[in-house]
Amino acid sequence: MVDVLAAANTMSGSLGAVAYGLAAIGPGIGVGIVFASYITATARQPESAGLTRTYLFMGFALSEALALIGFVVPFVFK
Repeated sequence: MVDVLAAANTMSGSLGAVAYGLAAIGPGIGVGIVFASYITATARQPESAGLTRTYLFMGFALSEALALIGFVVPFVFK
């Protein structure tokens, strides 16, 4: 039991890497949903592809901005 506690006290590393790994899951799923919705909308009504393409880029940029925020926050609160 004492050896386990001693090993836990000597453990070092950055939780920022783990936090970014977890933070990248949400935007990854969000990007997938945005592109899936665009493909579905374009397949159902091809003439609206120009309008929905604008929404595609806006949704993609928002999702990627969240990924970048998730990358920066662990370094700010280090």
